[in-house]
Amino acid sequence: MDKVIEIILMGILGLLTGSFMNVVVYRVPRGIKDINVPLSNIAWPGSCCPQCQHPIRYRDNVPLLSWLCLQGRCRDCHARISLRYPLTEAACGLMFALITSLFPLYPEALAICLLFWFLLALTQIDAQHCLLPDKLTLPLLWLGLLYHCLFIGIDLRDAVLGAMAGYLALWLVYQAFRLLAGKEGMGFGDFKLLAALGAWCGWQALPSILLLSSMLALIYAVGRLILYGNKQPHIAFGPWLSLAGWLSFLWQSWYG
Repeated sequence: MDKVIEIILMGILGLLTGSFMNVVVYRVPRGIKDINVPLSNIAWPGSCCPQCQHPIRYRDNVPLLSWLCLQGRCRDCHARISLRYPLTEAACGLMFALITSLFPLYPEALAICLLFWFLLALTQIDAQHCLLPDKLTLPLLWLGLLYHCLFIGIDLRDAVLGAMAGYLALWLVYQAFRLLAGKEGMGFGDFKLLAALGAWCGWQALPSILLLSSMLALIYAVGRLILYGNKQPHIAFGPWLSLAGWLSFLWQSWYG
């Protein structure tokens, strides 16, 4: 019975943090690209409709339920509300509940849920803006080191080496590509994301993370080339790194 209560509470927590993730995904990139938007301005002022700018009422800000009750439209201007918002909330709620059902709540399930939250937020931002903000990648790195410092997991030295090797691995690839091709092939955010994944998973997991993420990105790129030709813009690598890194940590937690 206690496990059922844990699953329900974590599912509710997932819905709430999924709602906050929508705010982070919307505001953090704009705070970086627009000098008129303060970087610290994530939770204030309150949310508003992107179309009519009318503040969202408290009763219309309930995760998932409000979107369903409003039938996916703003109460004031009746503009469509992106399906991404309820899907993000539902994904966090379902994933938090599922993870809690499979792992002990403390610390494994909490750690996996925390990593999932950061990586899903980074995936959405990178997919939309080709941007991996330091405000998310750097805290994720330190949280990974702190997790292995406080709890039984991989050796802390392996986590530190993972952070260092993760950054240097893609930095060297970046420098080699720039030297050979005369242009940049990826952003510095990818270095920091792989460093964070190295902190969570250890240096031993980096080859498999890079291999899996590269294969997934290649399959995606080939699929887009077949469907759209060569007219598509730069392909974000962050989502594939995030997926491979999260699966690696999940595997370690399950079999470790």
